[in-house]
Amino acid sequence: MAIRYRITKRSNSIQQKKEQYIMQAVHTGKINLDYISNAISNECSLHEVDVKAVLMALGIKLEYYLEKGNIVDLGDVGKFKMGFQCIAEEDAAKLSPKKNIKKYHVNYQSSVKLKRKLKAGITTYKEGSRSVG
Repeated sequence: MAIRYRITKRSNSIQQKKEQYIMQAVHTGKINLDYISNAISNECSLHEVDVKAVLMALGIKLEYYLEKGNIVDLGDVGKFKMGFQCIAEEDAAKLSPKKNIKKYHVNYQSSVKLKRKLKAGITTYKEGSRSVG
């Protein structure tokens, strides 16, 4: 596994707007449901249509349980839970979901297995270079 990166110039608004350079991950494409269903079906005895049906059902159930406030733990995939951004008030009695919740989001927490892999490090290479390392 290797991740491509590029070097990007950024201005730092906190420290007198000094320009700095960062390394930014470059994504190499998008994998959709059809592609991943086919890839999984090639590695097991299930037909691509069956795998796709299970993944679609997983998406539906993930949404259902997240809306109920559950944390959804998918083992080696990781955990998902619903969260939101809220505007603060000085008086707790003035808080209301309609007025104070700005937007909802889903939090993802990687599995212990994936965390260990990330901690060990991932091979990276500069965009445009031919060598990985």
